[in-house]
Amino acid sequence: MSDHPADHPADHPPEPALGLHLEPLEGGWSGRTFLGTVAGERTVVRVYPPEDGDAAARDAAVLRLGRRVLAGCAPVPEVLETRAGDPDGGAPGLLLTQHLPGVRGDLLLPRLDEPALAAAGRVLGEVVARLAGAVQPRAGRFVDEQLTLASWEPPWDAGSLVDLVAELVPRLDLVAADRDAVLGLAGDADDVLQDAAREGPGAVLVHGDLNAKNLLLATTEDDRVLVTGVLDWEFAHAGSPWADLGNLLREQRSPAYVEAVLDTVAVRRGVAADLALDLARAADLVAVVELATRRGSNPVSDAAHERLLVMARARDLHAC
Repeated sequence: MSDHPADHPADHPPEPALGLHLEPLEGGWSGRTFLGTVAGERTVVRVYPPEDGDAAARDAAVLRLGRRVLAGCAPVPEVLETRAGDPDGGAPGLLLTQHLPGVRGDLLLPRLDEPALAAAGRVLGEVVARLAGAVQPRAGRFVDEQLTLASWEPPWDAGSLVDLVAELVPRLDLVAADRDAVLGLAGDADDVLQDAAREGPGAVLVHGDLNAKNLLLATTEDDRVLVTGVLDWEFAHAGSPWADLGNLLREQRSPAYVEAVLDTVAVRRGVAADLALDLARAADLVAVVELATRRGSNPVSDAAHERLLVMARARDLHAC
């Protein structure tokens, strides 16, 4: 359920392990996530290549951190069991987590009326605000079970957003004028983010893929909307306080929904709603550019390429 399809997704479930019966989970991350049943209980099983070693333990630690940060706000799957990969024996690593109820947001949100969209926006704004308040020592990627932060690898170690986008631009399938316009957008985004960085935390916990596909929602008889699960933390890292907000608002642009998200974040984070939106669009630019470099590989990347073209030609981060 990620924007980042794997290079080598699994075509079939792995051999049953730990007494599990496995079947592919609809929308599952990169073809490596399965619905497992053991003793009549449903679980979610993430399978890792043997060479990934302790990746399951690292992701389990991220989930536990997410559960602490979002406690009382939104459920995060509980870790039930992990198994390290064995490159010598060829056994995959496994991460077993709780199966949470609810409907994927990308399936539910289009069916909601404006009051319900506003209700959804308020509860998801709380999730974003809580994550943006989880300050981290510095920006970087989590590399082990202790959640040690390591520096980004090239090109992600570029000194600024402009430098990073400049590294990615040659990979884009764009004419020269459009590439120049993308670099201009990066300059605009960098200005917005640099101004904010002088007044706020440098790095916070970032889910890294906080979009409707990775959120479980439910409606109630009294017209409330509940978040019943925040899923797929594989891309979690320490980074911009505005990255998750940008991801959340990239595709879902209903005014009722957007205004509710922004109003909630504005109150919780002490920033004007219009500035929060500017920061969100600026922080999300690099994700859109990176996805666009993979145009033709999947529908998400194709959509990002089209979105980037619209923004570049309008010279407007908000264009859609």
